[in-house]
Amino acid sequence: MKKEVYRIIDANFNRSREGLRVCEEVARFIMNSPGLTKDLKSVRHSISSVLKGTAATAKILNTSRDSVNDVGRCSGSRSEMSRVTCEDIFSANIQRVKESLRVLEEFFKLVDKKSSARFTDLRFKVYEIEKKALE
Repeated sequence: MKKEVYRIIDANFNRSREGLRVCEEVARFIMNSPGLTKDLKSVRHSISSVLKGTAATAKILNTSRDSVNDVGRCSGSRSEMSRVTCEDIFSANIQRVKESLRVLEEFFKLVDKKSSARFTDLRFKVYEIEKKALE
C-alpha cells in the first residue's frame, strides 16, 4: 500500500510543479508580470520544500515510480489539443496545479499530517494567484 501512495505522491508532485512552470512561463513571457512570475515560482519552490521535510524523499518517490506500466500514461484527452490561446494554456495548467495540490493534501494525511496542512495552504495561495492572473 505504501508504494502505491508514494506513486500517487510522486505523480502529483511532478504534475503540480510542471503545471506551475508552464504558468510561470506565461506570466513571465506573455503577461510580462514580475509579480505573478515571482508568486508562481515561490509556490513551485515551496512544494519542493514541503517534500524535503518528509519521509517521501526523492529516492523513495523515484523507487516507487513505474511510468512504463502506468495505466494512465496514454490517456490524454482531446481537450489537451484544443488550446487556442495562451490564456487557455494558463487556465488548463493552473487547474492541473490546484487538482494535484488537492491530491497531495489528501494523500499526505497518510504520510505526514503536518505536510498535508502545508499543501492546503499552498492550494489556497494558488487560488489567489489565479484570481490575480485573470484580472
